[in-house]
Amino acid sequence: MQKKTLEDLIHDLGQEMLRLGYTEGTMKFYRRRWRMLIQFAREKGETYYSESLGIDFVEEYFRILEKDFDRALSQSETQELRIIRMIGDFQLHNTVLRRYYKHKEILTDPYFIDISSHFKQYCTEKDYSNVTIDHYVKQSERFMDYLVSQSISYCRAINLTLINDYIKTLAGYTYKTVEQNICSIRAFCRFLQETGRVQTDFASKMPMVQARKQTHIPSVWTPDELKKLVNAIDKGSPKGKRDYAIILLACCLGLRCTDIKNLKMENFHWEEKQLVFIQSKTRSALSLPLTPEVGWAVIDYLKYGRPKIDSPYVFVKHMAPFGPFSEGDHLNQLIKRYMELAHLPTLKKKRGMHSLRHTLASMLLENDTPLSAISDILGHVDTDSTAVYLKVDIKKLKECALDFEEVSSHE
Repeated sequence: MQKKTLEDLIHDLGQEMLRLGYTEGTMKFYRRRWRMLIQFAREKGETYYSESLGIDFVEEYFRILEKDFDRALSQSETQELRIIRMIGDFQLHNTVLRRYYKHKEILTDPYFIDISSHFKQYCTEKDYSNVTIDHYVKQSERFMDYLVSQSISYCRAINLTLINDYIKTLAGYTYKTVEQNICSIRAFCRFLQETGRVQTDFASKMPMVQARKQTHIPSVWTPDELKKLVNAIDKGSPKGKRDYAIILLACCLGLRCTDIKNLKMENFHWEEKQLVFIQSKTRSALSLPLTPEVGWAVIDYLKYGRPKIDSPYVFVKHMAPFGPFSEGDHLNQLIKRYMELAHLPTLKKKRGMHSLRHTLASMLLENDTPLSAISDILGHVDTDSTAVYLKVDIKKLKECALDFEEVSSHE
């Protein structure tokens, strides 16, 4: 491919941004900066764009590189860096990377919109969970959007080089994110082959990226933090009664956020003091003992807090329009609100609903609960998924540490 001059590169980038729906106001801002960059390049005698040219440009005009190293950039300064990074990305990949999807619909091409609709139906027929379907569809749509940016109009024009080039655009993301994207594209390619839209088995030719769960330490709460969080809830208000019951289900029974949102009246077996439901992630049945504290919190909400609406779901929104929580709502804002009220640092760790589940696992581990029992409580398919919590038990990890003097004496 012939290398484009800076002016040609910026022209093509502008056309792609217009296709992506950038507003005229945003385009005016970018065009002003592009004219400044072109003039700067001319003064330097440069015809082509390079990373060093972009860095020299922002340093000359905005003096922000030192701040960038110190992570002290303002939003406007970050935008200035975004401008040159976008040019570099477009030069490398011929597409706009890591843009925020301001519109719910990523695709605008009728052909690919239809493909996405059929792919979603395919995933549903495969009996994938709603969360998996949502990931597969969204990430495949981003891949199709990339195809459009490469002037690909039909699936039959897809080849392995295009797929690999798209995977290269994921450089810089975490292993887990890359793994999820590749998994989604692999499922999408399998769908294309099975439905006769492509003839090549691209799914088997794609790279494997295995992101080990054991590479990170789960975020957990201390008993004191949990106490402060719970005490910050106004248990006398309808919303407080709901939030109190939700948080207890997460930290006392270890329920996933999606499973809490999906709970229905029939899942509560009051006479047997059991909570029985089908897990959204594993599709397997799980039966947990309904402890008095959790049970009474749910009863208090149902009797005195829940809006009088016709919905099979136990937990619903308390603002109009009343109804169940959306699939994309992870209830993280609920946790963050009470952390602020309890004066707990919100930037210290990831403190969403899932961290409460992690906390239960770590507490069970500290109480010498067998890993197999913890796995059963959390609803894991195997103990490998549970083993990640071993790293949280610092006391037991210390017992595994080698004695330095003993080791050095054997050298």
